[in-house]
Amino acid sequence: MRRSVSVLGLLCLGVAGGCALHDAAEVPENKPMSLHQAPFRISGLERPGVSGTVRDAMARVPRHEFVEEEVRPFAYEDRALPIGFQQTISQPYIVGLMSSAVEVGEGSKVLEIGTGSGYQAAVLSELGARVYSVEVVPELAHAAQVRLAALGYDTVKVRSGDGWQGWPEEGPFDAILVTAAAPRIPEALLGQLANRGKMILPLVRDAGAGETLLLVERDDDSFTTRELGAVKFVPLTGGSESHGLTLQELHHPRASTTQPKS
Repeated sequence: MRRSVSVLGLLCLGVAGGCALHDAAEVPENKPMSLHQAPFRISGLERPGVSGTVRDAMARVPRHEFVEEEVRPFAYEDRALPIGFQQTISQPYIVGLMSSAVEVGEGSKVLEIGTGSGYQAAVLSELGARVYSVEVVPELAHAAQVRLAALGYDTVKVRSGDGWQGWPEEGPFDAILVTAAAPRIPEALLGQLANRGKMILPLVRDAGAGETLLLVERDDDSFTTRELGAVKFVPLTGGSESHGLTLQELHHPRASTTQPKS
């Protein structure tokens, strides 16, 4: 959890049965929102699915410290923003929704796939979690580690690597958050999920059907799933489809599926 800090989106579209959420970004052109002092007032968190505990945690994180200088005036609007290397920082509502869905709390051990600038990891740390974050772009991993340390988030560890493989030597994890879209559910991550643990990830649907935010919960040697809505994320790089399971394969596991650690 952060010890101390010196502090100086794309909108939800209504669709039948839910909400179309997007996590791609361009530099905004409309009038910017002025920066705030903590507690930070963040747009979009009043919508269903974001717990009060998560809203409070996000109000303590200086989001403008996690984006590039030219878009800092837009840091507290509910939109995704570019962070370089063709990557984005997720819109606040997505961060809040994902953090709430996996029910992270004090002492939780959490794996994050896709560190980006480190913002999601900072929110998880504010919730009391020990965070292990994997980023495929070495420059982003290094910058995030430096940034998080400078802001006092000393319960976050970052390393550069293939997110499809997770962080096996530190598992099992109470929660796993994947912040990039995968064509299949990474099998290695399922094996690193603790019993009763929850994983959330954007899963690519069948061709042309977009992506869905999928919540997976482990129950001994089986899994239950729930879809939380349509989303748009940057793709999860590294690995391959041979390293993952379809939803059908998840619910009818092959004999090779990794079992949870005790």
